Amino acid sequence: MSASSTAIPASRRERDSNDEIYERIYIAIQEHRLLPGTKLPEERLAELFKVSRPRIREVLTRFAYEQIVELIPNKGAFVAKPTIEQAREIFEARRVIEPAIMRRLVQRATPDAVDTLLTHVEQEMDARARGDKRAVIRLSGEFHNVCADLAGNTTLARTQRELSTLTCLIILVYDAPPAESCRADEHSMIVEAVKAGDAERAAQLMLSHLDHIEKSINLEDEPEEVDLKEIFG
Repeated sequence: MSASSTAIPASRRERDSNDEIYERIYIAIQEHRLLPGTKLPEERLAELFKVSRPRIREVLTRFAYEQIVELIPNKGAFVAKPTIEQAREIFEARRVIEPAIMRRLVQRATPDAVDTLLTHVEQEMDARARGDKRAVIRLSGEFHNVCADLAGNTTLARTQRELSTLTCLIILVYDAPPAESCRADEHSMIVEAVKAGDAERAAQLMLSHLDHIEKSINLEDEPEEVDLKEIFG
């Protein structure tokens, strides 16, 4: 087989590169390194990621579709800053979706799936013990995504990922302490219900967990300026 026939098409390389840029920005938001209201200038990001501005624009448009980034005409792209009304809508959506995810997860849970959840909670606990705040924030949010992935419904998993990221922004905007807003002990209880095959208990524990997160949010706080070069350079 010739080298030309095995070469990766340019369109695929660009798509993979865009996915990588998307993930780096996504993780920066999850770890609270990019704050709500932060401006994301195309030119600066293109320079840092060593790609063209149209490529950056594609990534930002994807985030905008997921409501994680706001595109303002003649001003640019900004990390979304959910309003109180939007925050309530997001939690309302999560209260509908996540119990359904838990019921589906319990129905499909294999020993390997349970081990995956237990390992994730152990990683959360370890990050807390080490005082690694960024890891705690990221792993706490990812727990919900892992549950959705293991439940085996790609539409629910995609929606859950978007809602988790928006919740991360809400926690920042309303000054909720991340270590208290999404607690690993509550995650442990949910995993034990999954392991026991108790779908209704898992669903109810998730609802209680979401209520606890929502009640932890406080008054809106203005975001601080961040250095994009420090994050992505």
